[in-house]
Amino acid sequence: MSMTRRGMLYGSLGAVAAGVTHRGASAAAEPIRFGWLVALTGANSAFGIGVNRGVVYAANQINAAGGVNGRMIEVIARDTQGDPAKAVNAAVEMASSRKVHAAFGPTNSGETLATTPIFARAKVPSLVINLVNSLIDPVKYPNAFRMGANNTQWDDANRHYILDIMKAKKVAVIGDNTGYGTTATADSIAGFKKAGAEVVYDAVIDANAQDLSPNLLRARAGGAEAVAVWSDSTGMNARLMNARGQLGWDVVLSGHPAMGSGDVLRLLEKPAYWEKVYVIGCKTCSFDDKGNLPAPTQAFIDEVKGKVELSDTSLYWVLVGVDGVRLVADAVAKTGSSDADAMIGYWNHVTKWPGLYGHYSWTPEEHNGYPTDEVVMSLASSQKNGCFTLAPGYA
Repeated sequence: MSMTRRGMLYGSLGAVAAGVTHRGASAAAEPIRFGWLVALTGANSAFGIGVNRGVVYAANQINAAGGVNGRMIEVIARDTQGDPAKAVNAAVEMASSRKVHAAFGPTNSGETLATTPIFARAKVPSLVINLVNSLIDPVKYPNAFRMGANNTQWDDANRHYILDIMKAKKVAVIGDNTGYGTTATADSIAGFKKAGAEVVYDAVIDANAQDLSPNLLRARAGGAEAVAVWSDSTGMNARLMNARGQLGWDVVLSGHPAMGSGDVLRLLEKPAYWEKVYVIGCKTCSFDDKGNLPAPTQAFIDEVKGKVELSDTSLYWVLVGVDGVRLVADAVAKTGSSDADAMIGYWNHVTKWPGLYGHYSWTPEEHNGYPTDEVVMSLASSQKNGCFTLAPGYA
């Protein structure tokens, strides 16, 4: 198989959103069916839209180069709208009638909590891109492999920044009411308390809530020196920043990468409201002290210029999509098979697999594959092509 970086972006976001399949295999060569569960619409769709761009790009790139051992990647996508019930229906369809060779997503943890057991019972190799710790269990779910950080890794990095670098003593914790948001908020509160910090206010908020001023007023009244934010809704994050600005409160907001999405800037009343916002990032999408990106990252940006929109998303979201498709393609290429046992067996023994987003390593006993030392903190307002400079004082 040729894995060279070539080809054009033949697909379209609209086509995938509508559930249209990208086909190109001859009748003689069965396509590799890539089941893609993604929230492309709804309050928590920003992540899915970004990842989808990477999925479409990578699949079309591989197909344009001749496929995998002559087999095309067939992306079978369903818009779950962030709804666990819709995700369950899509997962059942993928596993039964569509008989996908591998599953990718869903893009929200609440949905993945519902679909992971379905893919496990059907023995569908599954790449998990959510953070909730319980999603990965090699005994219960031997087919599920996480290719991103987990809640603990994100929470540790954010708490370290707030307590050890900012030297804050009093914090507030705010999340949305999705499965991910509630879990991340609870974990964050527990982590701060265990570290000796005082959690002066916490709340789980509807991602569509319009007025967040009352929440910030309570946090301010409690003396919060920083607010940990756990929501992947760019709309909610922007409203939080707007409310903070309207109150004239310059408290730090630190946490979820969605706060650094270019889509947030579009929703802000003033660009200045994006200041003092720090987000979880990754080494592969961080500028060094000379303003340079890692060579593979820069090469990808140069490659997709004019083909994939990067200004309104986080680059790592796009790279997650690229890596997901390539991990499936690589398993088929190296084993010569799209059989579930072959694919799972291959992933069980990858070591520092050279992804664009991260370098993944899995064993039969450990299916959390993202290295902790690649998790960093970034300055949200420094976004350029979805990449960031490191947060002040962070190394």
